[in-house]
Amino acid sequence: MARGRSGELRASLALSDWALTGLDDPATVPAPRRPALTPTPTPAFTRTVERPNVLLVTVDDLATIDMPYLPRVRRLMERGGVAFADALAPTPLCAPSRASLLSGQYAHNHGARTVSGLQGGYSAFSHHDTLATALQGAGYDTLFTGKFINGYGENGTAHEVPEGWTDWRATVDPSTYRFFGPRMNVNGVVGRSKGYTTDVMTAHAQEMISADRDGRPWFAWVNYVAPHVGFPGGKDDPKRLFPGTPAGELKTTVPAPKDRGRYRKVPLPLVPSSFPDGDPTVPAHAPANAHRFDALQKRALNIVYQRRIEAARGLDRAMAKLFRTLRRTGQLDRTLVVFHSDNGYAIGPHNMNGKRFHYDESLRVPLYMRGPGLPRGVVVPTAVTVPDLTATILAATGVTPPRPLDGVDVLPWIGAPPQVRVVPISAWMGRGEERRARRVYSGVRVGTWTYVEYRRGGAELYDRSRDPYEIQNLADDPAHAPVRAALASLNARYRASGGASAPNQLYAAEQLVR
Repeated sequence: MARGRSGELRASLALSDWALTGLDDPATVPAPRRPALTPTPTPAFTRTVERPNVLLVTVDDLATIDMPYLPRVRRLMERGGVAFADALAPTPLCAPSRASLLSGQYAHNHGARTVSGLQGGYSAFSHHDTLATALQGAGYDTLFTGKFINGYGENGTAHEVPEGWTDWRATVDPSTYRFFGPRMNVNGVVGRSKGYTTDVMTAHAQEMISADRDGRPWFAWVNYVAPHVGFPGGKDDPKRLFPGTPAGELKTTVPAPKDRGRYRKVPLPLVPSSFPDGDPTVPAHAPANAHRFDALQKRALNIVYQRRIEAARGLDRAMAKLFRTLRRTGQLDRTLVVFHSDNGYAIGPHNMNGKRFHYDESLRVPLYMRGPGLPRGVVVPTAVTVPDLTATILAATGVTPPRPLDGVDVLPWIGAPPQVRVVPISAWMGRGEERRARRVYSGVRVGTWTYVEYRRGGAELYDRSRDPYEIQNLADDPAHAPVRAALASLNARYRASGGASAPNQLYAAEQLVR
């Protein structure tokens, strides 16, 4: 919207006005302060199937730029369903994202703020009131296979079956990242599986969704590990090619044997934000200044990227197999299928090789939905979050939420005009088993604006409508002081919000350009 800069500024200031008054209802704001922007009522939506099956497929660390290497997924889910162009992982890290799916809450509410430590991973999350327990309590068979929340299987938990699961087939850490023969807990019995992990999870999923369930609907959560890093490596991976160097320490994922080397000539995509020589406009502890990659490391990162898109081929075949199973068993037309990644991933932008941070490559994830009553070939520009997926599944199945939800049901918004909303974003670092996780940053993403404040000091502000690669930090630009103040007030209001106080209202983008 360029219209953009003035429109988004107006939205930010209007939303901030409400934040400063502490009021959710604009009608109660005194007339001199009353903003012109008003929330959009939730559109009507007709659910054509009661109690549908739900197939939720989560992949690990897949980035939006990887999607060209999953043509079957795009054909089945994008052309055959709905694509969400601005899907976001508000805390872009494995454990917090999975816990958000189970709870419908932001990480500051569900407790698993990072992957390990006192406030991280499996042990930090309550499993008593989840999406699984709610669906099972409502008569659904609940099916799980693959990677669970980080840390599951460690510290004596390998034989646990979390509450709410009818059929449980999970990998056991740390073997989760062994791409051939990971150990699995299959309904309480732990043993080593046989085969490549993506194929193993697919076979388990096919068996579970094919079972005769006497007419009971089912919810299946299939969690693939690819393209997360793992082992064993190959002779053409950085560890073998560059031993004894920093480049040799860069880890890769593991593609299926028939896919390894398929993309050995495909170069790592470079964008304007790739491998900067520092950035004086961002804090010293921001990734652009905290990291550097030498020429050998860049060669290794090219291999890291190639392994990722090679591993994506296995995911692509897996989705096609799951669809064939749904068709063969006559269940496709009454199954809501969701495909997404737990977080994005950056190799090069802002000197990153990973996720966690607030940049678009890390926050934004692939997300597709297909199912009864949904249109085909539609692209939704409105921002959607991981907690929204939980709210959407509960609404689609008619099941009462087990906890206060931070997300919204997105299905009614699929056919609506573009909307703008406030999305709180944040990340933490674990500090061992005895100390609370430490926040790295908090901020908001509002329309095309991204704003964060670092715990160690400093801020970043980007107008992605003019600067899509987020290389022009406007936080200290006097001309953008009103925008920074507006977004800072929204961050202060929403970084600890939840349930009824979460920013769950949407605003028609057309209001911004009148």
